[in-house]
Amino acid sequence: MNEFEVLDPRFRKLIIGSAKLERLWTGARWVEGPAYFPAGRYLVFSDIPNDRIMRYDETSGAVSVFREPSGNANGNTVDREGRLVTCEHQGRRIARTEHDGSVVALATQFENKRLNSPNDIVVKSDSSVWFSDPTYGIDGEYEGDAARRRQWTQNGMDG
Repeated sequence: MNEFEVLDPRFRKLIIGSAKLERLWTGARWVEGPAYFPAGRYLVFSDIPNDRIMRYDETSGAVSVFREPSGNANGNTVDREGRLVTCEHQGRRIARTEHDGSVVALATQFENKRLNSPNDIVVKSDSSVWFSDPTYGIDGEYEGDAARRRQWTQNGMDG
């Protein structure tokens, strides 16, 4: 049985024939932002509209809540010290989870203007943090809180 539907034949060469799709868990509206912690052998991911970060334990296969509420967390990454760094739509910030579980804000504004709704994130090898800041989380109430954008976007800036 072919588990992949190829809509554009140019992408067929990207499919690894031996790869298998496996559903590990259900119970979210939609998820993204996976970040893997090799030392703990677990993966965290964001269940954005349910306002929680989930944790998948690789050794047991169990899924549990890592943090709830999560500020409508979206993108996640791991910094060079093994801490979780997260984009929060509702908090309109970049937050870091310390080793003791406390959460601290790393960024809430740029050039004295509040962030829109940080979305995707990566920590570069020099420890600098790079992230996108679209308006998805402030466009409505589904994955954050509706608000006016404050940072420049492709369409210019409001307010």
